[in-house]
Amino acid sequence: MSMLPEVKSHYGRLRFYIGGRWVESGSDDIQTTTNPATGQEIAEFPVATEDEARAAVSAAQEGFEQWRQVALRERGKLLFDLRQSFEEHFDTLCRVLTQDHGRTIGESRGSVRRVIENVESACSAVYHMPKLNEHIDQLARGIDEYMIYEPRGVFLIITPGNIPMHAWSSFVPYALAAGCSVVVSPSRQDPVAAEYICRVTENLGLPPGTVNLIHGGRKINQFILRQPEVMGVGFIGSTGVGRRLFKLCGELGKDSSLNGNGKNCVVIMPDADLDQAATWLLRGCFGMGGQRCLGSDNVIVVGQAYQAMKEKLVAAAGAMKLGYGLDPSVDLGPMCTAAGRDKVIDWIDRALADGCTMVQDGRAPQVEGYGDGYFLAPTILEGAEPGMPTLGQEAFGPVAALMRMDDLDQVIAWHNQANHDQGHSACIMTQSGKDARKFVAEMETGNIGVNVAVPQPYAFFPLGSKKQSFLGTAKSRLASMRLFLDEKTVTSRWV
Repeated sequence: MSMLPEVKSHYGRLRFYIGGRWVESGSDDIQTTTNPATGQEIAEFPVATEDEARAAVSAAQEGFEQWRQVALRERGKLLFDLRQSFEEHFDTLCRVLTQDHGRTIGESRGSVRRVIENVESACSAVYHMPKLNEHIDQLARGIDEYMIYEPRGVFLIITPGNIPMHAWSSFVPYALAAGCSVVVSPSRQDPVAAEYICRVTENLGLPPGTVNLIHGGRKINQFILRQPEVMGVGFIGSTGVGRRLFKLCGELGKDSSLNGNGKNCVVIMPDADLDQAATWLLRGCFGMGGQRCLGSDNVIVVGQAYQAMKEKLVAAAGAMKLGYGLDPSVDLGPMCTAAGRDKVIDWIDRALADGCTMVQDGRAPQVEGYGDGYFLAPTILEGAEPGMPTLGQEAFGPVAALMRMDDLDQVIAWHNQANHDQGHSACIMTQSGKDARKFVAEMETGNIGVNVAVPQPYAFFPLGSKKQSFLGTAKSRLASMRLFLDEKTVTSRWV
């Protein structure tokens, strides 16, 4: 297959989108972003000053005052137009995402498709809003009572480096559906992707300031959250950052949807289809370079299936083709950043020090033509045992640590104790309805997969993470409407 063309080889110096205009920054802090496959710079971007962040918040407040007055039917039409805009820009968005993040073009197409599904879900949310309202006539003699939902205002949306577009769509379309405005502050890992998803909104006819984009960072994000117009924050990222934001929101009396880390697992039961399981594990453990919040690096094989499962996984992983994701024949692209690659290598080294042994070493792959890329090949470890420190720490790379366990009861007991502060996802491969039902009922985690390796909820459902994997008022996607809307109860007497 021929290599797909890059949208641009270099995107120049990126700008901010404030008040409906692309504006040059006056910041002296200029950083760069690279193509993970080549290691070459593809853009410069400024880190916003407090004055620029303040301007974005002011623009968002002005945009909110106009957007909240737009009729519900017109708001719905604009969201349908947003969906169409994403369809029209689909190919460009996918190629930009691959170039800026590192994932394969197939993974980018899947991610942008998830974005569109979130917009569709937000469209449905607009027309569901009238059904939320409750009205009771003659509650008491001469008294009527009803409840209405109102948009709350300006929200800060912080998106991560691993899913810059998908995370954007987990909040922004729903904020728009509710009648709110946003200031988006993306990760510094892939700012080009953040700009291009913002560009999809600019010609829709939204009031200026409804959607704003700046490149900030921790200090600027905290500054924005402290502004009186900002009602709260939607965030997907690390649990450590989420806890700091949660504490700040508590101090400020603001609401939040904070989605953090997980330490996920896939359980292979003796009756599983091992050939199919090996195929699914390629996506669950190694897909997107393992940089998936719903991906897994703990693979628990129950009973007598261990040796056969190991052999099938090693063969399947060894056949994966590494390279630049704009080549459609590539199965696995690079890590998003060099620092991310190095952290995964450090995790592997620590796992070996804990007592794991190497089955398949992906730490130094040779990728022809891409010697400066941030590549890791699939790495498979075995000998993982309960109590090893690394088994409770997210590798966030293309890693599978194989564990043996005797039965499902042992799996559940270990998981619920070892992951006492995390509850992101867990999957089981089995043909037994009884085992699957037990797994769903007893695993203390928020996203369960049965015969899937990535339990990705559809946009109509929230990301169901529990414990320290989620903090805040309302979960993301459709559930975030509870973040962006406030209730008002009216009691009236006319007699």
